[in-house]
Amino acid sequence: METIVGIDVSKERLDVAVIPQGDAFQVGNDHAGIDELAERLASLRPDVIALEATGGFETVAAADLAAAGFAVIIVNPAQVRAYGQALGQKAKTDTIDASLIAAFVQATKPQIRPLPDAQTQELSALVTRRRQIVQMITAEENRSQMALAKPARKSIKRLLTALRRELESLEADLDDHIRNSPVWRVRENLMTSVPGVGVTVARTLIAELPELGSLDRRQIAALAGLAPWTRQSGKWKGKSFIGGGRSKVRTVLFMAALVASRFNPVLKAFRDKLVAAGKPKIVAIVAVMRKLLTILNAIIRDGKPWQIA
Repeated sequence: METIVGIDVSKERLDVAVIPQGDAFQVGNDHAGIDELAERLASLRPDVIALEATGGFETVAAADLAAAGFAVIIVNPAQVRAYGQALGQKAKTDTIDASLIAAFVQATKPQIRPLPDAQTQELSALVTRRRQIVQMITAEENRSQMALAKPARKSIKRLLTALRRELESLEADLDDHIRNSPVWRVRENLMTSVPGVGVTVARTLIAELPELGSLDRRQIAALAGLAPWTRQSGKWKGKSFIGGGRSKVRTVLFMAALVASRFNPVLKAFRDKLVAAGKPKIVAIVAVMRKLLTILNAIIRDGKPWQIA
């Protein structure tokens, strides 16, 4: 029988449950605690270690355990909660949550993929920080239009200057990261050969979807949260919808699809055909997102830039 470790993550500690042995213990969520955890788990030889995604508190533990040679997976907390509700699990403690995570993995057997390496994690952090700075700039620009008092306008102007300077610095750091990796340079050039895909989209996909090019079109769509969920019971059939997956990937693909629907001849024709057939515009855009992702997946897989057949 498989040995599965479930870990409930908080800022200060890791609550650990091992099934089927039934062991449960706690360690600190720091390098000393994680080293202790790795030492204790070495004798158990777990088949998989599962941690919930908890806003980044799980990152160090997952990376260190993977570096120690364990098979590590990050699970979706919403799916774990739904599994617990299906079992009628009402009691909630950190130890119970850890056991539930292990039971969820035992029942669902999710596919284990390699975690991003340190270089990819750094790129992801830079991409995320760039997005945050852009959002802050947009917010301050909106405030500048509403500000009436001169001191407030001057404060906004000073902050915008600092934010734009920081954005330039981050983009220079991103350039350095891409230039220092021949593989990333090639991937960026391949993806930006597609009309509608800019540097920001390409770099986000490099950082957040490293599996691109290694999966088939259905798998990559599911990973990005673009595989439609069908709702049907008897003769009733509800609208399909998308969800789950990697939200950062969907966000950049949405923006890319809007641009591609105007300037990419293939994807523009695809969108126009769907709209002419009576599909709602948002449904057509989602279909463009999925088709664009399929195209990028094939381009990375084959190592050939965009070309119209």
